[in-house]
Amino acid sequence: MFNTKEHVGRGRPDELRHGHERHVSRATTYIDKILKGAKPADLPVEQASRYLLVINLTTAKALGLDVPPTLLARADEVIE
Repeated sequence: MFNTKEHVGRGRPDELRHGHERHVSRATTYIDKILKGAKPADLPVEQASRYLLVINLTTAKALGLDVPPTLLARADEVIE
């Protein structure tokens, strides 16, 4: 598993990731609060609310992996 879609396109078999743009936006908000004097320990911990599942079938087949149809149906994108 990798954290960017680009890794999947380069032949990695799957990807589960949170939207990079939202992640950067939230990090910027935290940095702003810290620079304005907030203590990092006082800031709430946030968890990702959305993940993307991308499956590279070419790589999965090259590795001898059978991807179940139920997993393919749940994937946000399938690279063939």
